[in-house]
Amino acid sequence: MQTIEAIKNRRSVRKYIDKPIKNEILKDIVDCGRLAPSGNNSQPWEFLVVTKREDLDFLAKVTTYGKFLKEAGACIITFCEKNNRHHVEDGSAATENMILAATDYGIGTCWIAGYNRTYEEDIVSHFNVPQNLRMISIISLGYYDRYPYIPNKRSIDEVLHWERF
Repeated sequence: MQTIEAIKNRRSVRKYIDKPIKNEILKDIVDCGRLAPSGNNSQPWEFLVVTKREDLDFLAKVTTYGKFLKEAGACIITFCEKNNRHHVEDGSAATENMILAATDYGIGTCWIAGYNRTYEEDIVSHFNVPQNLRMISIISLGYYDRYPYIPNKRSIDEVLHWERF
């Protein structure tokens, strides 16, 4: 799949089939996150891959909008160093890279908010995350059997401005 095709075909997937994702695929997806741009090339990220059913169930229970994690084949939680002033942007760039890489593999994802959420402390404690890190995002990953809903998007003419608004 080409990059532009992956961008245009990506959808948020919240319903998964029971099919495991190979570790080498998950590793490659994280590797794509690792290669994201970051301010001053600081690379402030750490990635936690979760595949154990009991941990996915825990995440489904504590997250506000991630109940479907209980059906996912895996999830990736992105953390960034607190003292990095671009941690939200850098972690978000890494998250988007991983979402597009998963799309290329035919794996559905959904970005679940993580930064500044009430459940961050529970997740940090559950997974023994070092205190110098902040949670940026959680993405679910899994195979699906139906093409996801295609949401309405604003047209290019509504959002594109040339030179001035």
